[in-house]
Amino acid sequence: MKSPNILILMADQLAPHYTGTYGHPVVKTPNIDQIAEVGARFDAAYTAFPLCAPSRFSFMSGQLPFRIKAYDNAAEFSSAIPTFCHYLTRMGYHSCLSGKMHFVGPDQLHGFSERLTTEIYPADFAFTPDWSNADRRIDEWYHNMDSVNEAGVAEMTFQLEYDDEVGFWAIRRLYEYARNSDETPFLMVASFTHPHDPYVSRSRWWDQYDHSTIDLPELSQNSVNADPHSQRIISGIQADVEPSTEETVLNARHGYYANTSYFDDWVGQFIDALKRTELFDRTIVIVTSDHGDMLGERGLWYKMHFFEQSVRIPLVVAGPGIRHCTIPSSCSNIDLFPTLLELAADGSDRIPQLEDSIDGNSLHSLLTDQSSEDSYAVTSQYSAECTAHPMVMIRRDEFKYIHCPADPPLLFNLKEDRLEINNLAQDPKHQALVRSFQAEIESKWNLEQVRQDVIESQQSRLFIQETMKQASNTSWDFQPRKNAAEQYVRSHRELDDIAVMSRFPLYSKTSK
Repeated sequence: MKSPNILILMADQLAPHYTGTYGHPVVKTPNIDQIAEVGARFDAAYTAFPLCAPSRFSFMSGQLPFRIKAYDNAAEFSSAIPTFCHYLTRMGYHSCLSGKMHFVGPDQLHGFSERLTTEIYPADFAFTPDWSNADRRIDEWYHNMDSVNEAGVAEMTFQLEYDDEVGFWAIRRLYEYARNSDETPFLMVASFTHPHDPYVSRSRWWDQYDHSTIDLPELSQNSVNADPHSQRIISGIQADVEPSTEETVLNARHGYYANTSYFDDWVGQFIDALKRTELFDRTIVIVTSDHGDMLGERGLWYKMHFFEQSVRIPLVVAGPGIRHCTIPSSCSNIDLFPTLLELAADGSDRIPQLEDSIDGNSLHSLLTDQSSEDSYAVTSQYSAECTAHPMVMIRRDEFKYIHCPADPPLLFNLKEDRLEINNLAQDPKHQALVRSFQAEIESKWNLEQVRQDVIESQQSRLFIQETMKQASNTSWDFQPRKNAAEQYVRSHRELDDIAVMSRFPLYSKTSK
């Protein structure tokens, strides 16, 4: 049997809580819903790092962020780290990236055979935090409340320009795959930047929602006692000096819901393209995100925390061999690395030997075997802005433990406390559990050494970034390669041949 094609449709900053697929009563995601209705939906999938670049580096490498020095949004993703693209290439796949992967550094491919679009964010070290001066807010790129207070309608933004391009080129590439006679299996990642803030939507999707039905956060900033990290985030995004009103909060959530529907519309276009190109029955489709969005809960916005809205991600998988099910077991985006290799192998022994450093666990048995009950702890890490010490989260069974050397610990029972209100870390009944979590963290990570490594990395990158500003260095930003001499009608090719070879389905005079 031929290996399946794999299509990964990736949103940016999409929390599963705000999708119809995961039960939100207002948000409309009919196309993701349809994938879940025939495939598998993971109900406890987590990101390895609640921030864009480190999450994506871990997703591609199958390794936890601290191991690969993915400390923040300006950490370099080393070319020496194998990705699932390198492995799938060895297994005979052609890999293609259209859209955002937030690669930082000169390598803008990391194993992809080709890349169709440039990156939406800079590839240099511009977004480097500075823990040596942690109380200073870096106004040039830190989040503030403008995305909330300026939410609304626009027919074009830089994000819409980008995502329109991402979708166009990726779907066009699907037709090229369909016309390819050698039937080489493909891995395509189409990675969009919506519904990431700014919360500005086209009227087409904004108007799908009655503003009176938009819900407010369940927890206001004043309804909970903010932990130290929440306080740092509130200060870091200037929510303490630029307070939002009820109406601006509703506008921001309205825009986010609308942009979620915009992403969902692209999901539908891809499914339609797979069907039109007769690739649908041979393609595994995965819908996911890099992290979530607090969206006003507790007065917090964006990500950067380990609360569920920030750290959980949607994960829906459908295609040949994938069973229809809902999977409650905890998992991580680093688990997709070994999972993709098993899905690509399709029962054969073609999987190359994995590196010992891979932290992810394959989800293949959960996706294909009804009797499987695989379950294990998942870890998420954080070491970027709004902290000066590394942070670690462990989710095991119904408990979530959050540790930062500078803060009191947090322990929540997610089964009994969905909103994560009751911190059990000081509860006498749970001290044995706290000690167990703490011992596990101390055995796996020397967080003081991690902190020193982060600071050393930051200082080096800040120095290089300042130097690059003064010099006329070649930009690391990816430049898509398009050879106009080989596009459309050109004099070195016969017009009739071009007309025939560009059609799908392919035209054959003998079958006429």
